[in-house]
Amino acid sequence: MNNVSHLECSSCGKHWAARKIYNLCPECKMPLLVRYDLKAAKEQLIREKLNSRRKDMWRYREVMPVVDDANIVSLGEGYTPLLPARKLGRVAGLENLMIKDESPNPTASFKARGMAAAISMAKELGIQKVVVPSAGNAASAMAAYAAQAGMEAHIFMPKDVPRANYVECTSFGARVTLVDGLISDCGRLVAERKDKEGWFDVSTLKEPYRIEGKKTMGYELAEQLDWRLPDWIVYPTGGGTGLIGMWKAFEEMEAMGWIDSKRPRMVTVQASGCAPIVKAFHEGATKATSWPDARTIAAGLRVPGAIGDFIMLDVLRKSGGTAVMVSDEELKAAVTDIGKHEGIFCAPEGAACWPAVRKLQSDGSIRPEDRVVMFNTGSGLKYLDVLGD
Repeated sequence: MNNVSHLECSSCGKHWAARKIYNLCPECKMPLLVRYDLKAAKEQLIREKLNSRRKDMWRYREVMPVVDDANIVSLGEGYTPLLPARKLGRVAGLENLMIKDESPNPTASFKARGMAAAISMAKELGIQKVVVPSAGNAASAMAAYAAQAGMEAHIFMPKDVPRANYVECTSFGARVTLVDGLISDCGRLVAERKDKEGWFDVSTLKEPYRIEGKKTMGYELAEQLDWRLPDWIVYPTGGGTGLIGMWKAFEEMEAMGWIDSKRPRMVTVQASGCAPIVKAFHEGATKATSWPDARTIAAGLRVPGAIGDFIMLDVLRKSGGTAVMVSDEELKAAVTDIGKHEGIFCAPEGAACWPAVRKLQSDGSIRPEDRVVMFNTGSGLKYLDVLGD
C-alpha cells in the first residue's frame, strides 16, 4: 500500500532514499519532501470510493508515508467540516464564503494532522525520543501523539504561550522547558542539545513528514467541494507547513487525474507585529528576513523566521495570490465577529482570515461571486488568557 518513491530536497532537488532517518537535506540543509509513485497510487486509491473509507486523514492512505498500518498513531485527526459562512457572507456581500474548521481535531488544532504523521513515521523508524520548539499548539499535539506512541517527548516553548498549551503538554507527560524568548530561541536550544540527548527534532519543515499530515487539508477540501477547488484559500501562516502541504496535495491530485490544473489563489495572513512573509512578498524577495521584536497575541503567528519561507513565497506567486497583515486589534475583533455570526469560537490565528478577506474585498481582489475558503486553524478555548480580557 505504500507508494513512497524517494525524498526530494525542496531547494537543491537532490533525491534521497526513503525509510531512512533524516531531518533536513544532508547536502544543503533545506526541507525534504516526500515523493510518491502517483501512477501506482492512482490504481489503488479510487476517488469515487472514498466514501467507504475511514473518516479521518488516513482515508488517503496510499499517499501517506507509513508502510505498516501497525505504526499509524491516530487519535481521529482530520475529516473536519467545511462550513458555509452565510451570515458573514451577507455582511461582506460574498455569495460563497466558507470556513474550514480545524478546531474539532485532537488537541483542538490543525497541528494534530502534522504530528500524527510525524510521530507515526518516528515510530516506524524506531525513534524513541522526540523534541520540538513550539509556540503552543504543535507542542500539545506532539505531546499527545508521543504519549499514544509511548515515546519520550521534550518540548521547548516560550514562557508566555497560552496557559492551556502548557497544561496540556504536562498532562500528556511531556518534559517541558519554558524559555524567556520566542520560538526561534527555543529552536536554538533544541539545536544545541538534540544530538547529545538523542532527540529527534520534529520542528516545522525540519523533518519530511509533518507536511504529509497537513497536506490532507488540501485533499479534504477538494473532496468536500466535489473536486472543484475554490477561487481563494485564505490561510494564517506561521511556519507555513499547511500552506505548502496543501499546494503539494493539489499537485499530487492533478497527477492522479483527480483535479484539473486550476489552482486557488493562496493568501498568507500574518499579524502586523510579526509579518516576515508579507514583507518579503511585497518587496519581491525570494526569502524573508527575520522579523525583529516579534509580537502578537496569536501565538502561532509569532514566528520571526521560517525555514520554508522560499517555498511559501513561490506558492503565493505561482497561484496569483498575495500576503496580508492584520493588527492584533483586528484579529481579536474578528474572533467575536465570527463567533456571533457563525457560532465558531476561532483561535486568533484563524480569526485573522476574516479581516484579511475584507481587505482583499475592499481593494477589488475578491469579487462577490468568488468561492472563498478561510481556515480556522484551532479553537479559541486555547486562548482564554489573551481573549478574555
